[in-house]
Amino acid sequence: MKRAIHLTVNGRPVAAEVEPRLQLADFLRDHLLLTGTHLGCEHGVCGACTVLIDGRAVRSCLTLAVQARDAEVTTVEALGTPEELHPLQEAFRRHHGLQCGFCTPGFLMSAMELVSNGAGELDETRVRDELSGVLCRCTGYRGVVDAVTEFAREHPDGVPGPRNLGAPLNLVHVEAAAPEPAPPAEDEVQDVDLSPPQGEPNAVVEVATEIEQSRDEAWALLRDLPRAARCLPGVELTDELGDDAWAGQASLHVGPLRFRFKGAARVVERDDEARRLHAIAAGEDVSGGGVRADLEFQARQGRSGGTEIAATARLHLSGRAAQFGRSLVGDVSRQLFEDFGRCVERTLAGGEPAKPRKLSGLRLLWRTLRARLSRS
Repeated sequence: MKRAIHLTVNGRPVAAEVEPRLQLADFLRDHLLLTGTHLGCEHGVCGACTVLIDGRAVRSCLTLAVQARDAEVTTVEALGTPEELHPLQEAFRRHHGLQCGFCTPGFLMSAMELVSNGAGELDETRVRDELSGVLCRCTGYRGVVDAVTEFAREHPDGVPGPRNLGAPLNLVHVEAAAPEPAPPAEDEVQDVDLSPPQGEPNAVVEVATEIEQSRDEAWALLRDLPRAARCLPGVELTDELGDDAWAGQASLHVGPLRFRFKGAARVVERDDEARRLHAIAAGEDVSGGGVRADLEFQARQGRSGGTEIAATARLHLSGRAAQFGRSLVGDVSRQLFEDFGRCVERTLAGGEPAKPRKLSGLRLLWRTLRARLSRS
């Protein structure tokens, strides 16, 4: 049964009916004729198929087209034209950062995300590390590294946007989609099951982070669920539903895999004396994956006079999301909640608004691997 998707590709709105199993790479190449996205290994290893989804580098051979619903997809065609290359493309040409050119689109799109997250702070070691997810056997990386390092150095205040957005697209071999459905009514969102999940969780994560601020300051933030949620990477609570509940979404980008869970969260208990918040959250991804989370946040007395931010999450995954191993789920979640504690500290120190630091999927996996090695 085909599913309707509505997304933006290179600045143009696209609506189509596609098979749920259709890969994003095939949708871009075969149905939009954007053949600059190259397919190599088709196992998420070589990186030639890398595109940007909402500004994040993603392997399009491992991403379903339906997972890009409501997202903004950018391919190498949007960067520039033969008459007006993007500055990053100019840098690649100047340093001859290509030979046969097959892997070049993957390098360009990966470099766009990399420099967007750290312009002016990149040295050769970090560039080599960050771009190691794109395999090339003909350039030796020397020209690629020089091009990306120079591009970052020349644009310390931000990366120039794509110069060829809005070019016409050809929609072929696919049925046009019906008009986009209206957003769910409030009572539909409230139908999300926010009761405490039963059974054994896929992972239990317990993280404690010590900060300088007082317990009262920390608790003032933690007891306000939408404000606290802004410190969790990828989480956003948008609409108040009443009864201490909010609609929202949670995005997770781990290596080549990308999830966007849409659902709701509700406060179950707010204990001002113990300075502890208990909440339940649930959501579903368009690919059929689901997550239910039993969450506790507490501001406890710290050992060195400050405050210890304690976070406990019991995660219940279903569908595609449950394909992660229990150990990986725990490690990835632990990294996210450690970022939560640091974001709480920045928020209290600098005032609103404070957002979690950008966390790319490859960097998250690298941090997870280092954490595993340190425990071994």
